[in-house]
Amino acid sequence: MLKQRVITAVILLAILLPALFWKTPEPFLAITLLLIAAGGWEWGRLNGLKSAGSIALGAVTLVLCAAAWVLGWTERPSALLWLAVGALWVLAGAFLIRAGVDGWPQIPRGLRVPGGVAVLVLAWLAMAQARVIGVNFLLSILVLVWVADIFAYFAGRAIGGKFTQRRLAPVISPKKSWEGVWGGVAGVIVLAVAWVFADSAAGAQVPSLYSRLAALGWPVLVLAAVFLAAMSVVGDLAESLVKRSAGFKDSSQLLPGHGGVLDRVDALLPTLPLAMMLATLASR
Repeated sequence: MLKQRVITAVILLAILLPALFWKTPEPFLAITLLLIAAGGWEWGRLNGLKSAGSIALGAVTLVLCAAAWVLGWTERPSALLWLAVGALWVLAGAFLIRAGVDGWPQIPRGLRVPGGVAVLVLAWLAMAQARVIGVNFLLSILVLVWVADIFAYFAGRAIGGKFTQRRLAPVISPKKSWEGVWGGVAGVIVLAVAWVFADSAAGAQVPSLYSRLAALGWPVLVLAAVFLAAMSVVGDLAESLVKRSAGFKDSSQLLPGHGGVLDRVDALLPTLPLAMMLATLASR
């Protein structure tokens, strides 16, 4: 399993990193477009669609993202759009986690399926707009999720259950602890502060998300970092409860050793739109 994980990770990095750092955004947008379409196919499977229906859902996801690209939406961040999407994510995330695994099937499939496609399309659009702004800006969002996950893992392993006996979400994800969440939040705060100083030292032409927020004051930066770290956990838990409800361990086996695309991007689904919301509001 470890060997498979390493091989898959190396292959993905070999494809994604050159595209990410290419002088124009188009290669990265094209590759991620295919990945998000695969996520649409996985979403169909998680919601009980047959093979043809799942493939069609992946195609619909691809077409909608491609249409947004052709229409030039990748170059026009909208504060109003991202504010609305951010508010919906906060409300829907709270509702889903409160309802839990048993509550998911109670939502009509006619709402679940298009809702999931909308989440994927909006996450891709947020990522595309972030890449158009600049690599430094997009990386500051992506690394936030990775740091939150890594710090949460090690904090959970080291001190999980020692301060709070009750697990974070025992039915949805039994291994997650509150100590892990606190560790992830602490890691993101350290990352945000360090990135601001790194931007300043390097004279970054394209400010990171953190530098944009720090311009409004350090308290704003810290609060935003805590908020985004918490919402990355919400994205993780939301996908976990969908998988548990559907009886799936992984969203698919497209990425050997890692599961599926949704397993890799679950925490990014809320974080990318919310980061764009904060960035566009800060720019005003």
